[in-house]
Amino acid sequence: MTAPSLTGKKIAIITENGFEEIELTSPKKALEEAGATVHIISTHQTVKAWDTDHWSIELPVDADITQVSSDDYDALLIPGGVINPDKMRMQKPFISFTQEFFEAGKPVAAICHGPQLLIETGLIKGKEMTSYPSLKTDITNAGAYWLDKEVVTDNGLITSRSPEDLPAFNKKIIEEFAEGIHLTRNSLAPSDVN
Repeated sequence: MTAPSLTGKKIAIITENGFEEIELTSPKKALEEAGATVHIISTHQTVKAWDTDHWSIELPVDADITQVSSDDYDALLIPGGVINPDKMRMQKPFISFTQEFFEAGKPVAAICHGPQLLIETGLIKGKEMTSYPSLKTDITNAGAYWLDKEVVTDNGLITSRSPEDLPAFNKKIIEEFAEGIHLTRNSLAPSDVN
């Protein structure tokens, strides 16, 4: 069975400084190899990675988050790292941009500590998710169901626990991003919501 193609798809990766290097570079490479155009989006011109226990590479940013819309992209990826999601969750542009993807039914993927930003959207209640284990209580308190699995998918929301899960995460994001728009709660018929 051949892997799905993402030719013609545009993927947004949002990040602050302090993203875990492999959690951005590995999915980005997999998405590009599947044919997607991938943009790194931030409030900076370059973003600096964290690699396990030290600062590492700097990557150029393709677009300023205040200058783009979810309408410009087919899916969203949020890398983890302890520093990155904590910085993003305190900035309205990152929260609003992420909310737009949820509301449009576009796929959203987050790994490791990335789901911290998802909590801030207020839109994960009732979702099945995973994350780095230290976020389990936060995710549960936000109304989602936390599962200890390498990758969890719930109607276009894809989450994974850590860099060790990247092979499964990358495979699943390509599948889900290829599927495109998923039904949102707002798009269900009243009889489907029970």
